[in-house]
Amino acid sequence: MKHSSDTEISGTQFPPDQSLSKPSVRKKESLPKIVAFGDSLTAGFGVSSDESYPAQLEKQLREGGFHYEVVNAGVSGETSAGGVRRVEWILKSRPTVVILELGVNDGLRGLSLEQTYLNLHSIIDRLQEEGVAVILAGMRIPPNYGEAYTGEFFGMYERLAQKLTLPLIPFFLEGVAAQPGLNQADGIHPTAEGYTIVAQNVFRTLEPLLKTRRNHQAQE
Repeated sequence: MKHSSDTEISGTQFPPDQSLSKPSVRKKESLPKIVAFGDSLTAGFGVSSDESYPAQLEKQLREGGFHYEVVNAGVSGETSAGGVRRVEWILKSRPTVVILELGVNDGLRGLSLEQTYLNLHSIIDRLQEEGVAVILAGMRIPPNYGEAYTGEFFGMYERLAQKLTLPLIPFFLEGVAAQPGLNQADGIHPTAEGYTIVAQNVFRTLEPLLKTRRNHQAQE
């Protein structure tokens, strides 16, 4: 039996690109914002809005004593190129932190990994130019395009994180991928229970960053 970190996403494609649609945004103007920037896994495809990982993450943060609004900026079918087009819209919400979960639709379509890398690099550069802290979510894909492509895809996230000195969630769907009870019938998108685990995965990487920011603010 494989350890969960070695599991891969089953299926061949996420829902069609809906890049022109606008994700719903709840406004809590008094709270600093964390923007969850991604595709259908961020949008919460197949579950209610309060069962998506951003909504569950906001609840976990509140319970942990961190008071932030988590904005769900997920769009089903989004590619890294679509993310480049949307980054200025993301910045309009003046985020403190962006959790970047993109690239898996590129991989599922067999797109150039060099271009995906450059697109993600461009998104991160633009966010960092505005002083936004970025957390990168690593992803896996099934071996449809061969072991070399699959391995390079997974390694792309670590290379980006190392080069740009980013906190990395090694595998966004750790403990969820390939677990029938935690995924919907398509085998790709988590159930509400699965998204609870995803939110925990994100929280583990996000919490140290928020603690550091809180300590710096206390010293100012």
